[in-house]
Amino acid sequence: MNISRPEQRALHVLALGGRILHEREEGAKVTSVTCVTRDGMILDGFDLTVFNRLRRKRLIESRSGSPYRISKLGRRSVRAQLDNQG
Repeated sequence: MNISRPEQRALHVLALGGRILHEREEGAKVTSVTCVTRDGMILDGFDLTVFNRLRRKRLIESRSGSPYRISKLGRRSVRAQLDNQG
């Protein structure tokens, strides 16, 4: 599966315990997203298009309205890296 660099960064943050906070419109449409690391820092470069690509590939999931987290498929797809600064 081809995973772009911004998607890979987001998956790496999520694999280390991060989460994606989302806001919904009146209905089911997600209008804004924020990727937060386990330390409370916000991931730069994460936007709605990256979020939609991750969700479409089923690499992230949300259960009963909770913040989005990495799925089992996402854990298998993320590349192992010491730090994700490159």
